[in-house]
Amino acid sequence: MKTKKYFFSLVLVSLALVFTACEPEDIDSEKKPDPIPEATALFVLSEGSWNGNNSTLANYTLSDATLVKDFFFSANNRALGELANDMGVYGSKLYVVVNGSATVEVVNVKTGVSLAQIAMVDENRVSRQPRRIDFYKGKAYVCSYDGTVAKIDTASLKIEGYVTCGTNPDGLCVANGKLYVSNSGGLNYADGYDNTVSVVDLESFTEIKKITVDVNPGKLMTDSEGDVYVATMGNYGDIPSKLHRISSATDELIESFNDVRVGKFSIHDDKAYIYNYDNTFKVFDCKTERIVSENFITDGTVIQAGYGIDINRSNGDVYVTDAKNYTVLGDVLCFDKEGKLKFKIEEVGLNPNKVVFY
Repeated sequence: MKTKKYFFSLVLVSLALVFTACEPEDIDSEKKPDPIPEATALFVLSEGSWNGNNSTLANYTLSDATLVKDFFFSANNRALGELANDMGVYGSKLYVVVNGSATVEVVNVKTGVSLAQIAMVDENRVSRQPRRIDFYKGKAYVCSYDGTVAKIDTASLKIEGYVTCGTNPDGLCVANGKLYVSNSGGLNYADGYDNTVSVVDLESFTEIKKITVDVNPGKLMTDSEGDVYVATMGNYGDIPSKLHRISSATDELIESFNDVRVGKFSIHDDKAYIYNYDNTFKVFDCKTERIVSENFITDGTVIQAGYGIDINRSNGDVYVTDAKNYTVLGDVLCFDKEGKLKFKIEEVGLNPNKVVFY
C-alpha cells in the first residue's frame, strides 16, 4: 500500500477538461477545480474499418435518448475520415483525432460544424499517423506514430511545435505540469517493442526523461494525487499485459502490478475500471493498490468485445463500447456504479471506441 504525500488539484482539472465543456478556452489548470457540471449529452466515436473512410461521430441526448448516428456528416455533408482513434472536448470545441486521414478535426460542440481540419503531416506531406489527444492550459497535445507530439493552440487552432519522443507513441496524459507519453513501438514489433514513457517539460516543450516500464506501453491516466498509471500490452504472447504506477513527483516507476491484466481502463474517483481481452472486468483501487472487485458487471450483462471504457464524471456512470465481431455496428452500454446496466445505445457505429460527455 502506498503512502500518499502529494496532492495535485491540477490533475483533476486536466481530466475534467477532456470530458466536459468549459469556458473560456484557456482555463487556468492551476486553480481549484469547480464542480463538474452535469452532462446532458455525449458523443460516440466509431473508428470504422481500414480503407473504409467510414469513421463516424454520433450524438446522444441523455434526457430523451435521441440519437443522431452520423452527427458529423449531417452537419458537414462529408465523411469524418478513416480510422478515428480519439477525441476530447475542450471549451466549446470537440477535437477528433483521425489517424488514417492524418487530421485533427475541430468541431463546434453544439452544432457539429467543422471549424478546422488540422493536417498532421511532416515536411514532406507524409502522414504522422496521429493517435491520442490531451489538453492543458489552452493547448491540445497530440501524439503520433511517427514519434512526435504536436502542440496545438486551442484559440488559433495552429500547430505551435513538435517534440520527438520514442517509437510509435500510443498514449499521453498531463500530470504535475508535465506531459507523459507512452512509446509503444507497436508498428515495429518485428524488431522489438519500445518499453518507455517519455516525460516532456511543457514550458520548454522538450523531452527531459524516459522511464522504462515494460514492452508495448499504451494508455496512461492519472489518479487524484498525480500518480500516472500505464497499461503495457505485452507482446500478445509470452509477455502479458500489466498495470504500472509512475510518480509524477519523482518521475520514477514506483510499482508494477504483475497480476493485473489490462486491455482498456479508465480512472474515476481513484478507482480504475479495467476491461481485459479475456472478457474480465475488474475494479482496481488506486489508494489501496489492489483489486476490489473481480467482476464489475453484477447483472449478467455480456460484452462481446470491449473496445473502450469512459466515465461520466458528473455521476460516475461507466460506459463500455462493444465492437461485437468488428464487422457489424457496435453498441454503447451504460452501467451504474454498482455494475448494473442502465441503458444501451444499439448499433451506434462500426467499432465504437470513445465516449465523451458535455
